Amino acid sequence: MLDGDAMRQHLCKDLGFSKPDRDENVRRVAFIAGLLARNGIVTIVALIAPYRDTRDEIRSRTPDFMEIYVNAPMEVCEKRDVKGLYRKARSGELQAFTGVTDPYEPPVNPEIECRTDLETIDESARKILAYLIPLLKPQPKYQVPLFVDNPASEVINDMMP
Repeated sequence: MLDGDAMRQHLCKDLGFSKPDRDENVRRVAFIAGLLARNGIVTIVALIAPYRDTRDEIRSRTPDFMEIYVNAPMEVCEKRDVKGLYRKARSGELQAFTGVTDPYEPPVNPEIECRTDLETIDESARKILAYLIPLLKPQPKYQVPLFVDNPASEVINDMMP
């Protein structure tokens, strides 16, 4: 899983919160997710991608892209805000805060919508897994390129999933 906050702290710490910077943040994280996916790793990206055009751009470049819209009314988001960011945005301490002083464009047709004000965490997780699990493709058994007469190759290959 790629966490938006962790990506901002490390991979994207040079970016601010203007639209071009937010778009670049999403592109960088999508690039990393794409590298992982090309190597057979299912990657969940947990971040706020506020602009529909950027999400559509990433979708067009990413095979097997799946958009999950974690949907909750603003009041619910504010009640859950342990960092106090909504309060700071409403008081003017934080500028360009998504959903308060900066737009959020909801997805038009996400593959999954989790209504977290109406569903439990378990219900939302089950909904995601029910969609995702049938899409998983079995990976071919990895063959270690060792000499044919090397007995270690059989042992290593037997250990691979």
